[in-house]
Amino acid sequence: METTQDTILDLARDHGLIRPLDLASHGLPRVSLTRLVRQGRLARVGRGLYALPDRSVSEHSTLAEVARKHSRAVVCLLSALRFHELTTQAPFEVWLAIPNKARAPSLDSLHLTGPLRIVRFPEIALTEGVDEHLIDGVPVRITGIARTVADCFKYRNKIGLDVALEALKEALGTNGQGRRATMDDLWHFARLCRVANVMRPYLEALT
Repeated sequence: METTQDTILDLARDHGLIRPLDLASHGLPRVSLTRLVRQGRLARVGRGLYALPDRSVSEHSTLAEVARKHSRAVVCLLSALRFHELTTQAPFEVWLAIPNKARAPSLDSLHLTGPLRIVRFPEIALTEGVDEHLIDGVPVRITGIARTVADCFKYRNKIGLDVALEALKEALGTNGQGRRATMDDLWHFARLCRVANVMRPYLEALT
């Protein structure tokens, strides 16, 4: 017969990262988390986050930790560029998009060691061109390639026009690595983000 601790370990195995809140929804006592950590069968990987000690961790584990606590947030801009390998930059910030009126998550609540950059998007911008990726067993919402490029032009004053141009070149495959986004998609998101006039000369010059 499966014990309470076995059930918690199964949850950790299925979800990658678990929170005390996850136990409550299954009617499991939170104190079992502490006992499992003491036994070495579970590891505390962040504030309010637990995982199996031998779980495999990717280079994007921070994004999984953020998503586990704020499932509605969307990884965007420099963090999305890095995930899609559209930039040579290695941002130490985590860039997150949240709803316009939502309360911004704090560094303490996320247990991050680096800066958190928050961008507020309207509701439609939190779904259009956003894909879900499984990172370390956790579903993470990340802007897609074409959408990320358009966002970079929209927020070029925050991240730099040179970064946006580098992302566009990578997406179009002008670096010799192969095209990563279609022209139709790039134009679609350029119009959606209201930067079609800004992107037009660069798109025309590169095609």
